[in-house]
Amino acid sequence: MRGSFVMQLNPNILKLIEKACKGKKHIKLTVGFIYDGKTIIKVFDENGEIQNGNFIYEIASITKVFTASLLSKYVYENKLSLDDSIQKYFNGLDSNTYYPTLKRLATHTAGYSMALPFTLSEYLATPFKGFPALPNVDKIQHVLEKNKRQNRDYSWRYSNFGFMLLGHAIGVASGKGYWNAMDEFLSNELFLQNTYTGTCTGKNLHGFNNKNEDCGNVEYNRIPEYPSGEGDMSSTAEDLLKFAQLNMHEERPYLSFCHKKQVVVSPYLFTMILSKMGVKKFDMGLGWWLDRKNNNIIQHGGDSDSFSSCLLIDKEKKVASVVLSNYKMDVIKIGLSVLANLQR
Repeated sequence: MRGSFVMQLNPNILKLIEKACKGKKHIKLTVGFIYDGKTIIKVFDENGEIQNGNFIYEIASITKVFTASLLSKYVYENKLSLDDSIQKYFNGLDSNTYYPTLKRLATHTAGYSMALPFTLSEYLATPFKGFPALPNVDKIQHVLEKNKRQNRDYSWRYSNFGFMLLGHAIGVASGKGYWNAMDEFLSNELFLQNTYTGTCTGKNLHGFNNKNEDCGNVEYNRIPEYPSGEGDMSSTAEDLLKFAQLNMHEERPYLSFCHKKQVVVSPYLFTMILSKMGVKKFDMGLGWWLDRKNNNIIQHGGDSDSFSSCLLIDKEKKVASVVLSNYKMDVIKIGLSVLANLQR
């Protein structure tokens, strides 16, 4: 019999939170968790816990698990297939040239580098301002044609570009473009009322840099000519924990399909970085990282210049944790500590 419901975070976790918030004058650090079917959300600033607020954050690469979820739904509806070549969703690509399958894109085994779709000169042209502006379809197709790959599973290599390609495929399959298709999915299928693509002036919490300077929010071209899918969404802790519940209880089969092991991840530089952050050996589902020892533990994190996020779910024990920050910082350590405390 598991212990009574944990209403308070333990002292060790509170110390982690205090250390993370120190010196960040404008921080709103939200820590949420699910235990025994109950949801608790706490918000902290530099001085400690504050009155709860349902703040909307940029969630960066957590976007990828939503992209993979909609991809899976379309597979179940026979709108597309994981075995489809991405070539199918672009006009003018050579049909005699190999292009990766949607499955390889969704599992980061297509062989694309972490830098794509941008060049070194494009990165250098935007110093201290984050990534260059998202590319349009013509730019994405040009990068795809220029970076030829072979018909094989490459070693796991985290790829934003791969998920941009998936976003484009979803947009074409939907007939509505990625942005509209995803927003309808979030609202009408998942019933997440404070989760949406892009950012919204007056609703989104502003991000800050390590000098406590207001960085505002990223602005996106939310039209079909600028597909995305790798890191463009905004959400709240409450909505992300609702999403965790949907994944825990597998009420929608296409969500549980995303949890199935697709790839055993081989050692790679990025996996070593993850290990230092507490993410140990893992397998790959569709979008989700699966704990190697227990594939029932699924997770994803996200970072931008001024936001950090993580969502961790133990499907077997029906517990989950989420951490959201409007500063770039190590939130995964906090999220893992909260989850470990709930698993006891």
